[in-house]
Amino acid sequence: MRIGLAKSDITPRVGVELCGFGPFLCRKSIGIRDRLWARAMAMELDGRRVVLVSCDIIGTALPITERVREILGQQAGLGPDAVLVCSSHTHSGPCTGPYIGWGEPDPPYVETLPTRIAAACLRALDRLEEAELAHAEVPCEGIGCNREYDKDAQPLDVVLRDDWRPAKPELTDTTCHVLVARAAGAHRGRRAGLLGFASYFGCHPVVCCESTRYIHGDYAGVATNLIEREHPGAVGLFLQGAQGDVNTCVVHKPEPESLLALDIIAARYANAVRNGIAAAQPIAVDRIASARRRVTFSRKPWGVEKLKELLAQYEPKLHAPDATDESREVRMAMVYVTALRRLLAKAAAGQPLAEPTEVAGMRLGPIAILGSGFETFQAVKNDIVTAARGPITLVCGLVNDTVGYAPDRTAAARGGYAADMVPFICASLPYANAHDDLLRELLALDGELG
Repeated sequence: MRIGLAKSDITPRVGVELCGFGPFLCRKSIGIRDRLWARAMAMELDGRRVVLVSCDIIGTALPITERVREILGQQAGLGPDAVLVCSSHTHSGPCTGPYIGWGEPDPPYVETLPTRIAAACLRALDRLEEAELAHAEVPCEGIGCNREYDKDAQPLDVVLRDDWRPAKPELTDTTCHVLVARAAGAHRGRRAGLLGFASYFGCHPVVCCESTRYIHGDYAGVATNLIEREHPGAVGLFLQGAQGDVNTCVVHKPEPESLLALDIIAARYANAVRNGIAAAQPIAVDRIASARRRVTFSRKPWGVEKLKELLAQYEPKLHAPDATDESREVRMAMVYVTALRRLLAKAAAGQPLAEPTEVAGMRLGPIAILGSGFETFQAVKNDIVTAARGPITLVCGLVNDTVGYAPDRTAAARGGYAADMVPFICASLPYANAHDDLLRELLALDGELG
């Protein structure tokens, strides 16, 4: 087996709008706390090459991923199935998804981003060398709590204690997986031959929130930077897991408290990754495989009349005599109205209201990485892991696309932000049954990978 790792800088210029937390917040960046990176791990076995790339951004809309694939196909001969473009989902980076009102995309940044992501992949392919892959699953606690089922907010001084744990840890990830790439023999000055690593964990990177204006990769990016500095020359990827219903233990705090908590929570995650690097044991990678499936997930059966009914509900909020753009309710109504007008325009043009996306994955010996553009809920991930064929299954969100939430059955039946609001933020109809649809599609992909 041969492995190569590399990274490229994808930091936007100061002043771009940051993504997340509310409608039309105008949250312009004022400085760079940490630079953003695309980090790539290329792997080759028996002539089969694949690339896993992780980006410190909110997500990649499918056209961005398709452009990355096009560049890698032209310059490295890679097929489109051989590339997984993953995102950490940091809310302290630029808007790169289809979100209405959740951050304005910067056209020059979005246009140049695929080339910058592809650069990391091409460098990683150029650096392929004989290496081994190791794996560990280690405890990772004190970071997240389930915002759907464990809503008791606790004071900052409580959650920042080393012994803090959520009331219902079983509704979060309590371990992280770490993949370690070691060169065949310690050389080139790397400590113990460490080429790099990839850590996998499910939790929203939202320590810094609507009151913060600095660019950085949140806890995942800060932790990865820490580990890289301890291993000069090594490159570290972060793979986002099932974070749809899991927030960090600190969120929605003022800027000073957020920046303080950022270093503490990042240190907790970095400690887990360090332990994983130390504990990782070599795995036998007897085959490498990759696959993807184009999918149109089922939506609620809302036709033109339903959309017009909703539009008639929200437009008066914008046109009321006392309406101003300072009102969150007015700004949120603008999100709905924009989405509904787009959907009605599609219907009038005879276009389908449900856009396709894709699921994609890789198998590295006993490890299966199954990805989608969803922000997946923990219960959905657990069902997939239980039913998957292999011994180690990593269910990743924000892979190749960004399409909103995949809520579990209970949350979908209850409705609300994840089930009903976010699809409109993404200019989409709400999903009919994302839990079972995603379970079916990722298990089919798992079978295709072998």
